[in-house]
Amino acid sequence: MAKKSFNELINSPGMPVLVDFYADWCGPCKTMNPIVQQVASEFAGKLKVLKVNVDTNQAAAAQYRVQGVPTFILFHKGQIVWKQAGAVPGHQLSQIIRQHVG
Repeated sequence: MAKKSFNELINSPGMPVLVDFYADWCGPCKTMNPIVQQVASEFAGKLKVLKVNVDTNQAAAAQYRVQGVPTFILFHKGQIVWKQAGAVPGHQLSQIIRQHVG
């Protein structure tokens, strides 16, 4: 099966998609990693989680005006429904996702 493009993944008509824009050198990104993994487990089957390294995927970062890492963008049916730069407490991230997961 061919690898889907970033745009195909976020325009999925099914479930919302949380994109974690990160960099390997970013301390707050490393802090957020277990939280993002926990959210992925919590919403398994209801939410797709994508991690995008801004150093290796500069086009996607530029397309969504990611100016700092980590930046989180929640897409639903291809539309941005929430975006935040910086670390997010796990309970807050879960609460935001819960508002958009059917």
